[in-house]
Amino acid sequence: MSVQKLSQCLKQTFGYDEFRPLQREIMEASLAGRDAVAILPTGAGKSLCYQLPALVREGLTVVVSPLIALMKDQVDQLEASGVEATFLNSTLDGDEARRRIDRLNAGKYQLLYVAPERLMLPDFLSRLKGWKIAALAVDEAHCISEWGHDFRPEYRRLKEVRQLIPDIPILALTATATERVREDIVRQLELRDPSVFLASFNRPNLKYQVIAKAGAAAQVCNFANARPDESGIVYCQSRKNTEALAATLRAQGFSAVAYHAGLDAQERAKNQDAFLRDEAKIVCATVAFGMGINKPNVRYVIHADLPKNIEGYYQETGRAGRDGLPADCLLLFSRGDVMKYLKFLDDIPDEQARAVAHHQLDQMTHFAESDICRRVSLLGYFGETWTQENCGGCDHCLSPREKWDATTDVQKLLSCVLRIRQAGNFSVGLNHVSEVLTGGQSEKILRWKHDQLTTHGIGKDQPRPYWVDLGRQLLRLGLLAGSEDKFPTVAVSQQGIDTLKKRETVMLTRSLAMPKSKAVRTGDIPCDPGLFERLRMLRKELADARNVPPYVVFSDVTLRHFSRDYPQNDAALLRVPGVGEKKLDDYGRAFTEVIRDWLSENERLEFSPLETVTAPLARPGGITVGTAAVTLELFKSGQSVSEIAQARNLAESTIESHLAQAMENGERLDPRGLYTEEEERLMQAAMDGYDEPALKPVFEQLEGRISYGKLRLYRAMVSSLATADS
Repeated sequence: MSVQKLSQCLKQTFGYDEFRPLQREIMEASLAGRDAVAILPTGAGKSLCYQLPALVREGLTVVVSPLIALMKDQVDQLEASGVEATFLNSTLDGDEARRRIDRLNAGKYQLLYVAPERLMLPDFLSRLKGWKIAALAVDEAHCISEWGHDFRPEYRRLKEVRQLIPDIPILALTATATERVREDIVRQLELRDPSVFLASFNRPNLKYQVIAKAGAAAQVCNFANARPDESGIVYCQSRKNTEALAATLRAQGFSAVAYHAGLDAQERAKNQDAFLRDEAKIVCATVAFGMGINKPNVRYVIHADLPKNIEGYYQETGRAGRDGLPADCLLLFSRGDVMKYLKFLDDIPDEQARAVAHHQLDQMTHFAESDICRRVSLLGYFGETWTQENCGGCDHCLSPREKWDATTDVQKLLSCVLRIRQAGNFSVGLNHVSEVLTGGQSEKILRWKHDQLTTHGIGKDQPRPYWVDLGRQLLRLGLLAGSEDKFPTVAVSQQGIDTLKKRETVMLTRSLAMPKSKAVRTGDIPCDPGLFERLRMLRKELADARNVPPYVVFSDVTLRHFSRDYPQNDAALLRVPGVGEKKLDDYGRAFTEVIRDWLSENERLEFSPLETVTAPLARPGGITVGTAAVTLELFKSGQSVSEIAQARNLAESTIESHLAQAMENGERLDPRGLYTEEEERLMQAAMDGYDEPALKPVFEQLEGRISYGKLRLYRAMVSSLATADS
């Protein structure tokens, strides 16, 4: 039976011993011929739920995806694992498209990725019946619902496939969907008594933190500087901010690119490709970037501006740590962002849409300002209850903000709101209340005679923002009640009146500030950092040679296991997660040779079992500990590049890259002795006006005559000179 082959195929093809939660159940339902809906969070392994059954069943599995980039990315990864997969979309020329269709006609593929627009073309639908379709997988299925966050009308026609080929099972998958959206998916796809699988929305390896926004560019640079070799996404709300922040990061020595819908398609594709291939470590992007980005080793996501709703925030943070390793999610919060969005919302013509947007912004603001566990807030939004007392992975649980006795100030504020209401029989907003408390003499205060209230000026000891912030905390606690008018006002609730009458003690939490401590991170895999860096370099070389992103070769998880287990033969390699038989054949020898060479020069490190969580091994700032640092020390001792390469049994280009890395991290070296004057002239001409992170175009322009290492050295020198001049 095909179900029995799942575990065997999981290991042979993808290199994994165990299924993730719900994966086997979803696959078995599909293989049994049942329709199914799978709601699995980002990083939970949705793709495998249709890829693995496609390998054990007869016929072709058609995968509907709205994202061209995701199609190519997944096909690249499948081919690297020895799977016969292809895609058809607008990026292919006519000859290549016809070649793939010929192979489809001959039954050569197990999986076909296609966009809904192409799938629903009349001539394409007519071809389907001749391709022995065994199953249909609808990825990003929330796009079918008007209640979803990314509605695409063309998804509504997918029911025609069901009508054309009624006997095949349909699997609909998405990362986030409310109950209303799930019902819409079932109805629109005409699913028959589907099995519904709803996983936990918790991402245990993600650490959530919110800090006060105070110079976003500097805060982003400081955060990235502590993680110089890690990939990150920085989300901004405006196109202008993405470009400005990317430019600032580049000026600080980071390899950063911008991504937004205003860039032409070619530049967007180039910047995305540079990020996927680890040639750009950071992408500064609007929400146009993300869905379908299958880069597993994003180690952090920063929101430099406030997201407009919690669902968007959850999805965007979900792009970090897809490989299960620890990742950080940082939100920079400012009331200024809230006020800016409120002005935009006033321009929404539809009253109901405006009310929904206001409500969503209130929820997002409450999440940012709240002092309860971030997981409680986040999972609660999706109807899931978090029961643990301390999640161990958010700022509130790891570094609780200070509590203080605010009783006297709470009494002042509540009394002021009551006096204003009693004086004129109308309510005002928090800004006006703060003006009265601090003794303001504005035109409204004088006109309404609020300067004559007993509470006028009783809060002069604190600035106005203090009282506004205090008022927002009382709204969250229920001591104040807020209106939802265009000009929101506040009133003292019954709970607030009781608090005043009983003179109850009110303990509040201090406002947001910069984090003061680092946390142990769930999911970390301690390993030999020097070997890990060496294996990352090897992975990059192999990926470039095959023109694929590095993670297509092996994930960071696999490299970390290599760097703690030191496998030196085929049997040991196959025991590592992520090593299947095809990848063993393609890459095994190269990695075992590097591991053997490493052990011939370095002591083997011992590690505790993975159940024991230890602190991260990354050293903040400066050059990475390990192989690059060894090269730098040898170079400083007077050895030449060729001598170091021979002594360390490494390529000269690798040694050059080590030295370039040192320069990029602030080491003062003069590389002019490492390449000839003619080579410098050629590099200067090739790089004149070229400021993109990817060096492949320059390397190809120079027809490979100058190594990547020398190109990187030259660019590092130019960058350091420019920084010095500025």
